[in-house]
This record gives sequence, C-alpha cells and structure tokens, in this order.
Amino acid sequence: MRLGVIDVGSNTVHLLVVDAHQGARPLPASSHKRQLRLSEFTDDDGHIASAGIDQLVEFVRECQEIAEDQGIEDLLAFATSAIREAPNGEFVLDQVRNRSGLDLQVLPGEDEARLTFLAVRRWFGWSAGRLLVVDIGGGSLELINGIDEEPEVAMSLLLGAGRVTRQLHGDPPPAAELKAMRKRIRSDIARELRPLTKAGTPDRVVGTSKTIRSLARACGAAPSADGPFVKRTLSRSDLSELVPKLAKMPAAERVALPGVSAGRAQQMLAGAMVLEGVMDLLDIEELELCPWAMREGIILRRLDWLDD
Repeated sequence: MRLGVIDVGSNTVHLLVVDAHQGARPLPASSHKRQLRLSEFTDDDGHIASAGIDQLVEFVRECQEIAEDQGIEDLLAFATSAIREAPNGEFVLDQVRNRSGLDLQVLPGEDEARLTFLAVRRWFGWSAGRLLVVDIGGGSLELINGIDEEPEVAMSLLLGAGRVTRQLHGDPPPAAELKAMRKRIRSDIARELRPLTKAGTPDRVVGTSKTIRSLARACGAAPSADGPFVKRTLSRSDLSELVPKLAKMPAAERVALPGVSAGRAQQMLAGAMVLEGVMDLLDIEELELCPWAMREGIILRRLDWLDD
C-alpha cells in the first residue's frame, strides 16, 4: 500500500510518501517539504500568529493534492513541538481541520522519542545491541535508551536548535551570551541524565535529524548524494573544533560549509552547542548517523497495526 506522512515540525513541514508492506522495508516514493518555520510565527507568549496558521493550512492542502495525485491510500498527519508547546495549539488544530478536513494529531514528546527509537532499531537491527539515540529537532531534544523496540528511557527536553537560537541575540551572538547559554544547556541536560545512565551502557550511539546530519556533513561525513547506506559518523573531537568556528561566523558565512543550507544556517550554532553538551555529559566519543527518524517510525508502527 502507498502511505503518506505529514510531519509538522518547528522548522519544516514535510510530506513523505512510501510504498509499504508488512515485513518489508518501506520504499520512499517521493518527498515534498517546505521550511515553514512555525516557531518564527510565535509571539512572546508562544502563540502562533494567524499568518503562520494560514501558511500551514495552505501547505496542508498542497500535500493533500499531492497525496491524491500519487494514489496515497492512507495519509497520516502529526505535529510536534511547535504546536505542542503553543498556548493556542488547539485553535491551530481546529483551523487546520475546519479549513482542510485533515485531522492533525499532536505527538507528546515521549511518543516522538519512542517512534524515532523504533525507526532506528529497525534500521540497525537487533545485532546493534543497546542503543542510545540522540535527536535534535527545531523545538526539542530527544534522548532515548533501550535494548528492545520499545525503549526503557524516552525523554524530550525543550532544547531544540530553533528554540535555543531564538534565545540568542546578534549574528553571531556575543561571547558572553554564548558562555551563559552553554552553561544553561548543560545544566538542563545534566538535570535529566540519571534515567539514561541507569539504563545501561549503549553498544551503539546514534544520531538522527537534519541538524545532526548537517553538523556531520560540515565535519566531513559523506554527502546525501552518496545514498543512505554509506556509514556516516560524527566524532566529539570534530564537533568540538567546529563549535568555536560556528560561534565566530554570521549565518551568511555558515552557508559556505558543506551540508549547511541557507534555511538551517541560523540554527547550526545552537544545534552544535546542544549536541556537544550531550556528547560531553554522556561521554560519547562518536555518533553513527541513521537516515530514518520519526516519520519512518510512524510508518513502521502503522504497518505493525495492519491485519494479516
């Protein structure tokens, strides 16, 4: 069957279309996305402005047309941190439902983490042993640990690359502000680490998300054009060398780095600071990248629910 998943994130709204069958690897058929940046349409209280809602509805309708053209049998739609944290999130959902007919479901942070973990587990298989998964989105950081398909620890922290970026000022931000943010990031992570450390030492540490892939590419990992099966890693030492360089660059200069798009350049420094904090505090020397994440987890879970 042909499935579609609309993922409404803090930065990007993404439609992934796959041909999927029980017991088989989902095969990507097409991908359609827009950097909507809902997080930038929020006011000081976190409410999403009407302009952001209008653009979201417009893109959802666009995705529905694509779904019909491509013969999608089941269209699933989920939202993460941007709408989950907004005080007017329910109003946004009502607007999408009333104006497009699509029932957009909000995923709690822990569910987002669990679906991401499922995708990583299926990608690497049981031989990978205990997994520790790090995922940095626009609004949240997910840290997940487990040895089965259902993780033992799944946590979501409000340390997404976009969220942290909005708390910094200047391009690039002043050194004193970066020092204070570095301290805050690390204290926020350290406060939540006990369940992860109690869960056991991982056999493999995995990073997902566009932010981590971009950081790995900037540090020399293979480009996406080489395909999903090329092994890609990101070492702590390479990341530690990159962070001070990013801190001195305005966003316009970061675009010149390999793998850094204009749409992601502003958030690269914040994402790197969060990831460096995770790797330092958990004593991670190297991450291995996984091309699958939450969207693929949603598809895999949907297939699990199909009748034989």
